[in-house]
Amino acid sequence: MTKWVYSFGDGDAEGAAEMRNLLGGKGANLAEMSSLGLPVPPGFTITTEVCTWYYAHEKSYPDELAAQVAEAVEKVGGITGRKFGDTDRPLLLSVRSGARVSMPGMMDTVLNLGLNDETVEALAVEAGDRRFAYDSYRRFIQMYSDVVLGLDHHEFEEILEDYKERNELTLDTEIDADAWLGIIEQFKALVEEELEKPFPQDPQEQLWGAVGAVFSSWMVPRAVTYRRLHDLPASWGTAVNVQAMVFGNMGEDSATGVAFTRNPSTGEKALYGEFLVNAQGEDVVAGIRTPQDITEKARIEAGSSNPSLESLMPAAFAEFQSYCDKLEAHYRDMQDLEFTIEKGKLWMLQTRNGKRTAKAALKIAVDMVAEGLLSEDVAIGRVEPGALDQLLHPTIDPNAERDVITTGLPASPGAASGAIVFTSDEAEKAKAEGRKVILVRVETSPEDIHGMHAAEGILTSRGGMTSHAAVVARGMGKPCVAGAGMLRIDYRNGVINAAGRQLKEGDTITIDGATGQVLLGEVKMLQPTLSGDFGTLMGWADKGRRMRVRTNAETPQDAKVAREFGAEGIGLCRTEHMFFEGERIVAVREMILAETEEGRRAVLAKLLPMQRQDFIELFEIMHGLPVTIRLLDPPLHEFLPKSDEELAEVATAMGADPERLRDRALALEEFNPMLGHRGCRLLVSYPEIAEMQARAIFEAAVQAAKDTGAPVVPEIMVPLVGLKGELDLVRQRIEAMAKAVMEESGAELTYQIGTMVELPRAALKAAEIAQSAEFFSFGTNDLTQTTFGISRDDAASFLGTYQTRGIMEQDPFVSLDQEGVGELIKIGVERGRSTRPDIKLGICGEHGGDPASITFCEGVGLDYVSCSPFRVPIARLAAAQAALKKKTAG
Repeated sequence: MTKWVYSFGDGDAEGAAEMRNLLGGKGANLAEMSSLGLPVPPGFTITTEVCTWYYAHEKSYPDELAAQVAEAVEKVGGITGRKFGDTDRPLLLSVRSGARVSMPGMMDTVLNLGLNDETVEALAVEAGDRRFAYDSYRRFIQMYSDVVLGLDHHEFEEILEDYKERNELTLDTEIDADAWLGIIEQFKALVEEELEKPFPQDPQEQLWGAVGAVFSSWMVPRAVTYRRLHDLPASWGTAVNVQAMVFGNMGEDSATGVAFTRNPSTGEKALYGEFLVNAQGEDVVAGIRTPQDITEKARIEAGSSNPSLESLMPAAFAEFQSYCDKLEAHYRDMQDLEFTIEKGKLWMLQTRNGKRTAKAALKIAVDMVAEGLLSEDVAIGRVEPGALDQLLHPTIDPNAERDVITTGLPASPGAASGAIVFTSDEAEKAKAEGRKVILVRVETSPEDIHGMHAAEGILTSRGGMTSHAAVVARGMGKPCVAGAGMLRIDYRNGVINAAGRQLKEGDTITIDGATGQVLLGEVKMLQPTLSGDFGTLMGWADKGRRMRVRTNAETPQDAKVAREFGAEGIGLCRTEHMFFEGERIVAVREMILAETEEGRRAVLAKLLPMQRQDFIELFEIMHGLPVTIRLLDPPLHEFLPKSDEELAEVATAMGADPERLRDRALALEEFNPMLGHRGCRLLVSYPEIAEMQARAIFEAAVQAAKDTGAPVVPEIMVPLVGLKGELDLVRQRIEAMAKAVMEESGAELTYQIGTMVELPRAALKAAEIAQSAEFFSFGTNDLTQTTFGISRDDAASFLGTYQTRGIMEQDPFVSLDQEGVGELIKIGVERGRSTRPDIKLGICGEHGGDPASITFCEGVGLDYVSCSPFRVPIARLAAAQAALKKKTAG
């Protein structure tokens, strides 16, 4: 019989930390904490396999599940001395989700389950506190109605706010038992009115309703969006964790909180977190009340007058601190913890590896090596390569003038400027239109995930450092200022007010996630310097990786930035990008529109010195490192004059009739230019283009070697080759030009000629093409286009639908399609090496900066990856992780 349910509690557990795929992260860690002897409320985990079954069998459950759940509930009752549904000592439960990877706020939770009109009375008698009992009951009705029954929680909030307003109350804690009883009756009436049936009183019905709601929440839009943004497969499913309730809202000696064992923004080794007295867990992150600092040090730094947990409940704090140290040492990673104190008794509700900024991840990894907790190789794996992108975000220039509108909490580092928008839909629309915006909300909710992703940064008027906005922004690497309490946001009129100043939607603001300041207008930014912990970890990564990392660059600025980021050469210099401006574009148009070889050569002679100087600069910046130069590649239509003004400009330069040029331009137009007269086809038709570019390269190599004293070995890449004959023809012209330059200069030239593999035929015929190519560079942008028959310029209109419908898990232009395009690369590698064992192999499409694609490249044995300058650090770290993973597996 399949085991669908795993119990834990009372110092024992059927599961363990390494079972996270089956039990989810939360369930696996609850089991582990229980086995370690920590005070964990007893409970059980319904496995992720049930979720998979649920969706595969029309939202039904395995036959054995009900009996296993009943047995597990009874076991919890035995440990606690309670019984589920009992009217004397009722067992109350919490029901929470738990995917194998943390998805904060994305799925549903139900607390206080098991309360009804009878059990609430038993709870009141047992606790000696009617107010607490009815407060818990109204929370349950509100939460269950929202999560399970589908009623908007705002409708319940309106009843509550209306009561407080009529009675001139500010906090929920000011409402007494009798008042709660009246509000509960209103809540139940609302449910019956909306659903035409009463709120469920049967605890068993409540339990299975909550379990079903958690499984259903795996597929709600916000969870689907989160998984898409974080590349998490839907097939993983979620577990369901059911635990005995413990109460942080039983009075002034009770509390609930969340904490990190180290600062998740900076990585500082100091307990970091917030708590609330007389509250339940959702109160801390909901932003309804202002949380208090856990440590006295943090309270002083925040300038808060509210007492810390350390001073308010010193015994519970000391016990909690000891568990933090124990768990961090056990997991060898920074932990994110949830806890409740019930009448002075500490309970541990969750531990997981904490989400952190890239800056914090670097510091924590480096510090833990120094502390002896981690090896260098393990530390390399602790930093998500893609997260390094956060370190490249700008910060505010310290010399810039700051017109401070208001100040909130520095919830996620970095700075951003943009126009104010008040809804996530508007933020997404603005992003699509190329506008930069700041999403301004009273508080964010999981439904705002798409707007947070689209915005440059997030500003909220409510919520703490562990609010939804703060946690999600940190995970995304977005700047966030939370809890800017002086900010008054008026959604209806589209304005915000702060200290007598009013701003409207569309006005530009800047947020500083390091200080919490909100500034008027766009403020000058600085790019960060990458040193310290970054330099240390990257040094370890460079020792651990096998593949080299080059950059895609054709401007001196890009080449310099890439060198600063550790690029080991240029893997793709797109020469056509050197022609798109000023007098150059006019000259290129002259060449294309010229009707004779003589006319083309005359124009190419004008372009030669420009190209030569371009290459000299690149060779000098790279100072002996390899430089791969791709000969002219794009479709001719990209250069053709489009307006009357552009035609007239070229006609004047050529001394030609504009109408005749118009006819020539029309004759050169193509129906499908990306599959037309481009790449090596252009060079076969007009070999004089290849000759000019080859001469510019070789003359620049001679000059740069003389100027720098460093050897220059250019790698000349012929694009879009599908036939060996194409490469042979262009190669002859290149070799002839090399010979001519050597004779003219008296210098010896060392160079390589290769091709860009971007057509399926080239991969399939790689053994033959390798006879004429000393290197292959896989151009995965075009290889993906030609393999799928999809235009990357137009694919966005339908690829999103493919992803949401499960046809594709990822956009193949973002992360390499390993099964199809990857298979062609494997074939190209194997067949190329069969002819030329020492052939140099690299990748230069956008996938060269994607960690998952880099792992694939390591697996097939490529020599290098090449990516945009700002992704070089990401590629260096990803290449190291891929090499270490392969070494460990092998």
